[in-house]
Formats: sequence, structure tokens, C-alpha cells
Amino acid sequence: MHRIFATPFADLYPLYVAKAERKGRTRAEVDQVISWLTGFDEAALADQLARRSTVEQFFADARLNPNAGLITGVVCGVRVESVEDPLMQRIRYLDKLVDELAKGKAMEKVLRAP
Repeated sequence: MHRIFATPFADLYPLYVAKAERKGRTRAEVDQVISWLTGFDEAALADQLARRSTVEQFFADARLNPNAGLITGVVCGVRVESVEDPLMQRIRYLDKLVDELAKGKAMEKVLRAP
């Protein structure tokens, strides 16, 4: 088991927000990306953060977007569509979406549609 699985999502969330904000994006946009991927609304995300759910529990509670499989590319030198562990792949999906947001990609492109 990778140690990231036991990390509280609340510890990662501010890092995602900071990365986006450094590039002129907003917390609301990060929340929109998380909501698209996981199905969590604002209240459910706040609850996950308040409960300090582990990354493993966070994604276990999520309803992964059916279009998540359209997320492709490389993040941290790893091709996300090739990641074999389902939980690690979901983490990489979120990493990739936040990377694209921070790089200035239009929200319509970040939130994939078939």
C-alpha cells in the first residue's frame, strides 16, 4: 500500500489550491474540478475535509465521473491511463486535472466531455 493512500485528503487539498492560485486560478475552480471527478457537491467536499478522510476513503466515497477515462497524458512522469492500481489512477486523474487547470487550460477542456 502506498503511503499516499493513508494521507488525509485535507492535507493535499491546500496544495492543489495553492498550485492553482499561483497560476491565477481560484479555489472555486479547484472545487469544480474535484466535484466533476468525484461527484461531491460543496457540502460533501467540506464534510470530507472536516472529517480528515484519508485519500483512500475520499475516493471510496466518490462517484467517479463516467468520463474520467477520457483523462489522458503524463503527470509526474507517469502516463495516467497506464496506471494499474485503480486508487492510484484516481489520484493521478485529479493531479492531471489540477495540472491542466494551473496551466491555463479552459475549464471546458479540463472537464472532459465525450
